[in-house]
Amino acid sequence: MRSLSAGTGPVLGLACVLGGSLLSGCLSTGGGQDDDPVVVENAVAFIKRPLLFDENSGQPVADNLADPSAFHPGARLYWKTSAAPDAPERDISSRAFPGAGYLDDLGRLRYDVKDLHVSHDGTRLLFAMRAPEIEGADDDEQPTWNIWEYDSTEDRLRRVIASDVVAEAGQDVAPAYLPDGRIVFSSTRQRQSKAVLLDEGKPQYAGLDEDLEVPAFVLHVMDSDGDNIQQITFNQSHDLDPMVARDGTVVFSRWDHAGQTRDNGVNLYRVNPDGTGLDYLYGRHSHQALSAEVAVQYLAPRVTDRGDLLVQLRPFESEDYASVPARVDIEGYVEADRTLSGAPGVGQQLLVEDAGLAGQPSLQGTYGAISPLLDGSDRFLVSWSPCRLREVASNRVVNCTDERLGSDAYQPAQPVYGLWLLDPVDGTQRPVVPPEEGVLFDEAVLMRERPLETYIPEMPVTGVAATLAEDGYGILSIRSVYDLDGTDSTPAGIAAMADPLQTPPDERPVRFLRLEKPVSIPDDTVRDFDNSAFGRSRAQLMREILGYVPVEPDGSVQVAVPANVAFALSVVDADGQRIGPRHQNWLSVRPGETLACKGCHNPASPVPHGRRDAGPESVWPGAPTTGLPFPNTDPALYADMGETMAEVYGRIRGIRRPQPDLVFEDEWTDTAVAPKADAFALSYGDLRTPAPMSAVCASHWTSNCRVVIHYEQHVHPLWNLTRQVLDTDGVTVVADYTCTGCHNHVDDQGQTQVPVAQLDLSDGPSPDQPLHFNAYRELLFPDNEQELVNGALVDRLVDTGEVLRDDDGNPILDADGNEQPIYATVPVQPSMSVNGASASRFPALFRAGGSHEGFLSAAELRLISEWLDLGAQYYNDPFAAPED
Repeated sequence: MRSLSAGTGPVLGLACVLGGSLLSGCLSTGGGQDDDPVVVENAVAFIKRPLLFDENSGQPVADNLADPSAFHPGARLYWKTSAAPDAPERDISSRAFPGAGYLDDLGRLRYDVKDLHVSHDGTRLLFAMRAPEIEGADDDEQPTWNIWEYDSTEDRLRRVIASDVVAEAGQDVAPAYLPDGRIVFSSTRQRQSKAVLLDEGKPQYAGLDEDLEVPAFVLHVMDSDGDNIQQITFNQSHDLDPMVARDGTVVFSRWDHAGQTRDNGVNLYRVNPDGTGLDYLYGRHSHQALSAEVAVQYLAPRVTDRGDLLVQLRPFESEDYASVPARVDIEGYVEADRTLSGAPGVGQQLLVEDAGLAGQPSLQGTYGAISPLLDGSDRFLVSWSPCRLREVASNRVVNCTDERLGSDAYQPAQPVYGLWLLDPVDGTQRPVVPPEEGVLFDEAVLMRERPLETYIPEMPVTGVAATLAEDGYGILSIRSVYDLDGTDSTPAGIAAMADPLQTPPDERPVRFLRLEKPVSIPDDTVRDFDNSAFGRSRAQLMREILGYVPVEPDGSVQVAVPANVAFALSVVDADGQRIGPRHQNWLSVRPGETLACKGCHNPASPVPHGRRDAGPESVWPGAPTTGLPFPNTDPALYADMGETMAEVYGRIRGIRRPQPDLVFEDEWTDTAVAPKADAFALSYGDLRTPAPMSAVCASHWTSNCRVVIHYEQHVHPLWNLTRQVLDTDGVTVVADYTCTGCHNHVDDQGQTQVPVAQLDLSDGPSPDQPLHFNAYRELLFPDNEQELVNGALVDRLVDTGEVLRDDDGNPILDADGNEQPIYATVPVQPSMSVNGASASRFPALFRAGGSHEGFLSAAELRLISEWLDLGAQYYNDPFAAPED
């Protein structure tokens, strides 16, 4: 564990900060506060914490959003009787740790506290607190973050979860009161996710975030006494900072990190208190809204007097604890520059222009935490530090000026955050708690009554949805996969695609929808395995398949999907190969809930997507009338006006459930106008190698069944499988298409040979990575062309046309006076790609017109395609990978 120390350093005289005016370039302090009833009558709670420095490097300890469980000892929670500068204050948190047993070797009481939230009546305060470190104990034996409450009317401090065993079962942070008195908070408990793991036959553990650093924090709710803890979100990275909006929904900051793409970041989402209605809100394409150099995240949302949201914009990691406070208009905007309709606009406004951020000093100083007063004045309590510089020559700390900021003779000095009352309307900033050198005053909140938000009751589940809920399912309803960002992507229109007479089934590009689930990765105390288990790339981590469902002729889908798990979607063709880019955002449903989508989205498009009330209307109006079937379809499947074909099918024949195989049966064509198309199935049952699912699930597919593909167990056996073509006598071999018959480094006599096409699919470990079969790396990694020299395989070298030269560019001659040519290896590009089957050359070789047409069966090609689409992982279950 890193050694930390509290820093002091040279002291900048603070009288200039607290006098009649602030430092140069900052807001005016305005007049007195004695006549302000809010300032005089309402208490203020805040945190006082030391600035910590690494004892080895001497550098400030950075605040990293990726680790919400980070422990920064030395904090205290204070209660100040009013916001007046001279009002008395007292420590209200240290009483939680009485006695010498909590002191460290130096006699110090070093705990941590954060995440303050005020009750609706203004008398109680929720917060997260972590007990002092236990000297000599392992990390898994250290105290966890717990939720605490302070009742000011009784001067009573209590841990919300009374049981030590239950309280220490996870890291609990960021609490907020719900209007019914319950508490929503962020936690690593992952209660429902652990139950799903048990159903999958795995041990119960908290899955790591997608950086594989710490367990993922997701939202939970509990009763006011700590009972009835329920998980309500299922992200694979962190869901943080929940707050209740006026409409009763829970708005929070979600780390979108699926696939670890360049657009990932912390964005605003909302969800109902029962976990239904999960919806993206704002920020996905706005991380460069302040500058192209610094990507900011959308954190700590709070409702303001205006009704818009106040957020803190800051990078993931910060050594100066600075953020930029901004208003976000989530009612009219989905991005900083994009309205709900997709039109350009301005969706966010900085409270203070040109504030310092990411270590860049500014005359405006730097802002930390901020909270609205909610007294109708549109003012804020802020943590603020003046701009300070350190003179390199003298090590003296001085105030900022334009001249000094432009000089190399000065460097940024450590901040001194005090608490201030900010009024952006009249441009004033008044002191509440004066700054101290080496101290951060943070998270000030006003203890003031506020209205209750709208109460959202738990979603009732009845009828078909209730039956599905009992079986562990929710419902996914897609209006048309051919709706691409509000544009009909079909050649002749969706109506023509839906008509089996105009577009026979075998001419439809999209045939199935694949449901994919991320695999929860345990920490190394649960299962310690080598990173090689992820294979060629770690970007997709490990993934499973929840099943397939046919896409109806109009592109619509209505399918039961497993509840309480994160999942992504892939639209696939008749061969089981993904069409288009990966879906890189996690969806989820609660039991019995219906998640409705309009269509698909191009990740490069600026058109709003993923938010229910944003983006263009659906391009597919559905059935034009009631009581009639879609044109040229089975009359038994009659439509109601506006229904999609999937909705018609679900109403009449039942909502489809996912299955492990791709099975097509023409259920739509009216035989009175055209014969039905031939049925087909791409079934694991047709494999002659092991199927990637359990025998139980093969006979009865349920919500906890999974397709889990490993290279060694399921893909590699295809290469050694005997593929002989026999004569009519059933004995004579007329052809042998066994893969390793040609793609092998030895011939049938055991003599070394150059593998055909420079591809060796034989058994045995790779010399580059012994934990991988050599064949795996031959398929997925760049390699060098080889040749046979004196009975051994060596890299082939070719003359580049260049010669060795000295520093002056003159040729370097050998002992015989000859120029020395430069030789280079010949690269061989892999035939497979972790970007998917469509990005790989391999599958096309075996399809119609390919050089290996017919060598692999349709079921085998399906297995290879879906494995590549998932990311071509070596293992897709951490418990199948060898222990490290």
